[in-house]
Amino acid sequence: MRRGRVLSALLAAAAVTALGVTLASGVGRPSGDAAPTAAGPVTQARSGTAPALTGTTLTGATFDAAALRGKVVLVNVWASWCDPCRQELPVLAAAQRRWAARGLAVVGIDIRDNAESARALLSGLGVQDLQSIADPQGTTAVAWGARGVPETFVVDRSGQVRWWAQGAVDAAWMEQRVSPLMSS
Repeated sequence: MRRGRVLSALLAAAAVTALGVTLASGVGRPSGDAAPTAAGPVTQARSGTAPALTGTTLTGATFDAAALRGKVVLVNVWASWCDPCRQELPVLAAAQRRWAARGLAVVGIDIRDNAESARALLSGLGVQDLQSIADPQGTTAVAWGARGVPETFVVDRSGQVRWWAQGAVDAAWMEQRVSPLMSS
């Protein structure tokens, strides 16, 4: 009897270990994607209408992305507790400054964070001009399909999601994915 319980416990432990290894190896990753590397984020072309994006900004203003129709919109899911986000936010701010006159808008979704920490990070990085909505429960980010932080969605001028990136984007990624949309 005791030997049967030990065997059952060992089998259960083996099953849990196998499940953990399977999940860690990326079973949940969309087909065709590779794991993020030092070369950049996992990137996937997307198609479909962008979900609604409304809420309260970190400064307390009401926000509705419908007002951005006709612009290229880069939606970035981030948090102050995310180290890669800290590296990525200045890149996003630079892109916004560079391409705003050509119709780029950058909007952040600050997920599962407190507004004070988020505002302090933006100020400390000198990027307080980045507009972000607060998403304390993560529901807005999930509606966009986000699985973690940082993640970036690029929406074209007609409101269609064109690109999704899981992991921090850099200037080269922006040049390759966003710049062509600026001329369309």
